[in-house]
Amino acid sequence: MKRARIIYNPSSGREMVKRDMLDILNVYEEAGYETSTFATTPEPLSAQNEATRAAKAGFDLIVAAGGDGTINEVVNGIAPLDKRPMMAIIPAGTTNDYARALKISRDDPLKAAKAILNKQTIKMDIGEIQAYQPAKDGEEVEKQPVHYFMNIAALGTLSELTYAVPSSLKSLYGYLAYLVKGAELLTHLKPFSGKVTYDDGEYEGDISMIFLALTNSVAGFETIVPDAKLDDGKFTLLIVKKSNMWQIAQLAAQVLKGGAHVNNPQLIYKKTSKVDIQPLNGDPIKVNLDGEYGGDAPMTFDNLKQHIEFVANVTSDVKDETTSKVQEQFVEQVEKLEETGGHEGLTDTPAKEADK
Repeated sequence: MKRARIIYNPSSGREMVKRDMLDILNVYEEAGYETSTFATTPEPLSAQNEATRAAKAGFDLIVAAGGDGTINEVVNGIAPLDKRPMMAIIPAGTTNDYARALKISRDDPLKAAKAILNKQTIKMDIGEIQAYQPAKDGEEVEKQPVHYFMNIAALGTLSELTYAVPSSLKSLYGYLAYLVKGAELLTHLKPFSGKVTYDDGEYEGDISMIFLALTNSVAGFETIVPDAKLDDGKFTLLIVKKSNMWQIAQLAAQVLKGGAHVNNPQLIYKKTSKVDIQPLNGDPIKVNLDGEYGGDAPMTFDNLKQHIEFVANVTSDVKDETTSKVQEQFVEQVEKLEETGGHEGLTDTPAKEADK
């Protein structure tokens, strides 16, 4: 009989996964897996280390139950291995970007587990990151340990968004907390100087933000990469040239209006299998990997095509009405700014929504 190991964060999602665990176990047993569980601990890399152990022990399926951070740890646990088990996810975080991409239910852990019964899978691309220190005179390049990400690498002020939002706000307001904090960070937007090299070119200059995406779902937005493919061996690279708060707001509105931002002159939008990012002029560049701080550039990013097979629900169409409503309100605000020439400023609608 095949074996499955559920690695779950007992404190995520208001403990919903823990509450439903007996029913979740029955789902995987029904799917033909002898299933056991592992509750993560505060010990660093608890989920990652258990994923590596379970994979080497011959488990056929590893289920990551928690937020994107837990899923990232499990991916890091099995991505370096030659023999990698299939993965499934049960989302219990705030934005649950990866669940959006795989069209897994984000509100009901038991329903998310039942995706295994549909027998739909997809071999997903995974990003491999190598941080390094450039060689000095007569010295070799100093490389740091390799890491992996499954959804997004982001650089720039707004890349700090996911770990700048206090966990108490995440739990209370969820996605809305990110919009409120994002509006605050916009007022402190600081560009950095860098050089970005990709498959068919390079860009050197002042940059406001960089996104390197593997799916279409970034921080809860599903149109940042409107033409995303999950298994083509290509990242979608977005470089936002030095921009002011008003230009960033316009870009965000174009994103929400269906992806018109890809033609904005402030943006470089490319498909590439490899990216190298180097800071210039001593500017520090922090890197956010799947919502967590992942170190500082310089870094190289390689796309590992179809590296891990995931349980998916590709025929589903998971919607989030609250998120859609707030996004529509943001677009309306930016359109009002366009009409008034930008003199009225953005209102605090997201914050008011969060207070309800």
